[in-house]
Amino acid sequence: MTAAATRAVGPAPAGQLADAPAPTGRFADDAAAFGAYWQSAEASLAQLPAKPKRNAAEARAAAAILDAARDARVAFLEAHAETLYRRLTGELSRYVRLEELIFDAAALVPGLVPSRAALAREAALKQADKDGIELDQGLFVARLMRHEALAQHLCHAMMLPLPESRERLAAFQRTGAADLGKATVERSGAVSTVTIRNPEALNAEDATTMTPLEIAVDLALLDPATKICVLRGGPVPHAKYGGRRAFGAGINLTHLYWGKVPYLFYLVRDLGMLNKIYRGITRPQDPPDETLGLGTEKLWIAAVESFAIGGHCQLLLVMDYVLAAEDAYMTLPARKEGIIPGMANMRLPRFVGDRLTRQAIMYEKRIDCASPEGRMICDEIVPAGTMDAAIERVAHGLTNSGVVNAAANRRAFRIIDEPLSAMIRYLSVYAREQAYCHTSPALVANLERYWNAHQRQVKA
Repeated sequence: MTAAATRAVGPAPAGQLADAPAPTGRFADDAAAFGAYWQSAEASLAQLPAKPKRNAAEARAAAAILDAARDARVAFLEAHAETLYRRLTGELSRYVRLEELIFDAAALVPGLVPSRAALAREAALKQADKDGIELDQGLFVARLMRHEALAQHLCHAMMLPLPESRERLAAFQRTGAADLGKATVERSGAVSTVTIRNPEALNAEDATTMTPLEIAVDLALLDPATKICVLRGGPVPHAKYGGRRAFGAGINLTHLYWGKVPYLFYLVRDLGMLNKIYRGITRPQDPPDETLGLGTEKLWIAAVESFAIGGHCQLLLVMDYVLAAEDAYMTLPARKEGIIPGMANMRLPRFVGDRLTRQAIMYEKRIDCASPEGRMICDEIVPAGTMDAAIERVAHGLTNSGVVNAAANRRAFRIIDEPLSAMIRYLSVYAREQAYCHTSPALVANLERYWNAHQRQVKA
């Protein structure tokens, strides 16, 4: 009898798990009881081979263990999400970014969400070989988002400038330039241009681009001399584009397939960099209450050259003015990627209506920027090769009446289009559903089928 067959007829490790405890409502007691249960579940899972080496019976046993532990986490969060968040933030006196809050929660209640060590082990694996423990992060965030006061506090934390941004601000004010590797920001007159630079991946976004881009956005918003901000993609060396600029190819699908895009990428990007473009940055003493007009925000122009795919198309939905080259196009290939296209499900209908939104997201409709549908998203179409002059002209037009008036109008639009409370409701669904998508075998299958991802390698 083979070793696999011997394992298959043995007792299922899931049967070794006792019943999960029932919440008592007492935080400390429940944390101890549930923590012991999750430790037992982890020990049972460790008895099994690594995911790629499991036979069918072992795969079922692993799924049963993971599901049982996950159900217990949901029960704990239903009882204690508010208490947990208040303890993690000192009764809302401290602002902790999501990527740190998650690990603080893992330390305070071991087993509730993956620890740094557990995530580091999974990070070394390709997406198909992971046990999907990041799903527990999504369930954690989804439960927090159901408590609006907690969610607003977390949004506030994510709208604060990064510490690295404040460290670089003086140098940027002095020189008018900052090279952050995967992004740059340069000021010319009253205009600061943030440029996405990931040329080998057609300016796709991944874990290596997220922090540089957010720092660049912070610097443009923090700099008193900057009145208008521009977002643009850098030149790409691909033979098809001959060194032309490309706005961006969305999420880096090769990195995603090989397990190099963490689940938190989606949430940190949308709550951090993207939300700062849309709502501005704030200070600890200034809550992001849109009726008060606190915080610092500026007008943003997007310059779309070649294409805006996936996440880069999502960026256009938070811009104040979109310039597009006449041969550029937009797509939201979420169906083929197996994920939700960020906030596009909520925002795109405001531009093109429900039916076209569904066609773009569910059926991958390509939208040429110069088409009637494209002009619902793009404000102006310009001949290829004239983008620099168009940016200068539009920036001047937006500032010749004063940017205070322009920022006031943008706030007035936003309070109707998408108040913070609406974004929070969306996030309570998005955080959960994106976690299931990100950890689903269907994502891997889609990437192999549509992207030939198994034949591509992550470049060092």
